[in-house]
This record gives sequence, C-alpha cells and structure tokens, in this order.
Amino acid sequence: MRPHADEWEDEGFFPNTVFTRMAELGYLGLKYPEEYGGQGGDYLHDAVLVEEMAGCGSGGVAAGVGAHIGIATPPVWKFGTDEQKERFLAPAIRGEKIAALGITEPDAGSDVAGIKTSATRVDGGYVVNGSKTFITNGVRADFVVTAVKTTQEGGHRGLSFLIVEKEMDGFSVSKKLDKMGWRASDTGELAFQDMFVPDENLLGEENKGFYLIMANFQWERLLMALGSTGSMFNLLDTAIQYAKERSAFGRPIGNFQAIRHKIAEMAVRAEAGRAITYNALRLFAEGHDAIKQVTMAKLQTQRDAFRQADDTIQIMGGAGYMKEYGVERAARDLRLGPIGGGTDEIMKEILGRQLGL
Repeated sequence: MRPHADEWEDEGFFPNTVFTRMAELGYLGLKYPEEYGGQGGDYLHDAVLVEEMAGCGSGGVAAGVGAHIGIATPPVWKFGTDEQKERFLAPAIRGEKIAALGITEPDAGSDVAGIKTSATRVDGGYVVNGSKTFITNGVRADFVVTAVKTTQEGGHRGLSFLIVEKEMDGFSVSKKLDKMGWRASDTGELAFQDMFVPDENLLGEENKGFYLIMANFQWERLLMALGSTGSMFNLLDTAIQYAKERSAFGRPIGNFQAIRHKIAEMAVRAEAGRAITYNALRLFAEGHDAIKQVTMAKLQTQRDAFRQADDTIQIMGGAGYMKEYGVERAARDLRLGPIGGGTDEIMKEILGRQLGL
C-alpha cells in the first residue's frame, strides 16, 4: 500500500482492489468464523492488523479498511441472522461487498438520541426517509448498516438498524465530502427518499438499536487507539532518522539537547499510549467490562498522536511542512482522532461517570 499512498491521496480515492487483495490474504476476516470465510481468529488478530495499518502511509486507506472490518461488519456478525451473515458478512469477508456504518446525521453526531432518519412500518418492511453524513466508505459501499427511528418515542428508545443496499430505490449518495485529512477515503453524505427496506434487512431487534450502537463503540474506540499508537511509533522513528541525517552548525541536529529532549518526550508519549491501549485491549479481549479503560485509551492516544505529528514537523522544520515527506499528511489525518468515534469531550463525560461522578 505505502508506495501508492501519494497517488491515492491526490486522487482522493483508493481502488477496491485493496479490499479484494486483503481478502485474498485473509485480512478482512481475521476474527470471523471459518464458516463464513473468516480465519477463525479473535480480536487480537484484528488488533495487530489495525496497528500495522498505521504504516500504510495514508490515514484514509487505514480508515476505509478499518470501517469495513471494524465498525460496519461486526454488527452483522454479532446481531445478524444466519441468512444475513451469508448475504452480507461472507461476501464482505471475500471483498466482494464493501460495508459502511450509517449513524451520524447533519443534526446528530455524538448525540445518537437525536437521530431523525425515520423508518415507517409498512406491509413487508419499512419506508425510510432521512439522511446520513460523514459516512466512511459511503460513496463506494454496497451496503450500509443504518440507524433509523422506528417509533416516535424520544431519547434512545425506538432506534433500530436496517441493512440498506445501494441498489434500493430511493437510496442515493448526495455528496462526496472534501476533507482536511483522510483524503484517500471516500466520505459520503447519503440520502434516503421513500426507500423501501424489507423485513429481512432488519438487524437485531426492532427498537433495540441503541444496544447495538453501544456494543460496537468499545471496539471502534480501541481500534482508533491502536491505530494512533502505531502512528506515534512510526512518527518517532521518522523523527529519530531525520535527527541523525540532518546536520546544522556542523553536526547532526540529534546532538542538540533541544532536539534530543523533544524526541525523548515523543518516545515516552508513544510508550505510554501503547501501555494504556494494550491494557484496555487485554481486558476487552478477556471479556471484562472495559469501558473505563477503553475510554481512557481513546482519550489519551488521539490527542497525543496529533501532538506527535506536530513535534515531528517541528523537528524536521521546512521539510516536515512539505507534502513529499508525508508528515504533514499524518498531522491532518490524526487530527480527526479527537473528533471521530466520540469526541474528547464525550470521552471525558463517559469517564467522569465511570468514576462515579
């Protein structure tokens, strides 16, 4: 992937062959059962992949693959019927169908209770009207695991999930969004107009969709922490290498205390991020309630990864600001971390409540 990162960033898209090649290598189904074409592994196998994906040179590519394996297909695996797993999970593992998760709306981000996309029951299914935005893989997705309101009750009640397929009448990608970072990923704005979705595409129980959202959040946030951890170590390596090669005033800049100390701080930051993330991962993988630890890991690593990129740019000076070195892209890509998957502010609120406040 890495040799193509610049090309895909310039094009604002990476080809679907990335998914098909990863499927051939077994990477899209590491944690999924063999009966659906997976490798029969567990969350730890996915964790290794996601951390390594930080080295592909493009946050957009990592995000597109991560959305497919980490947030869109797990609900089908956990809550889908056998028939749904055959129709959607198995081809997703083979790279034949690409998945997206549709929760965020123009007026509902962290506040999932504010979802307005409605699904009105009719004979044989639902009629859906509404829109979704900031959907990773939204332009190319063959199916979107979509949060809808199935009752008029307020709050979290009445949320359900439907598997929306792109060929359904009334489904459209209203816009491909232009972004600060993750530029190689296709982020879409979706519209549903009088779209009929059959009963067999209801995922899980009607009006119990909030539980599905909550079940998926821990893993999504762990994946973000893992990716940021990988990025911090990659940036540390880049800074060290540059500090050894670049000379100023007759000696490598790494010999200057100001640079040595900044790199020392970067090393501690990366190691601390890995420690807190691996602890959360261990607890999650063992089946413990790890909401507090996952929240801490997500909160710390996202902002720290952005700081890591900023420090690397400072060490590299003008070179770090230039496109050709890829560090400025890392900074733009990593800035989404404190926003996506639950903002820093939401993480602090969750953590405060976990601490009994």
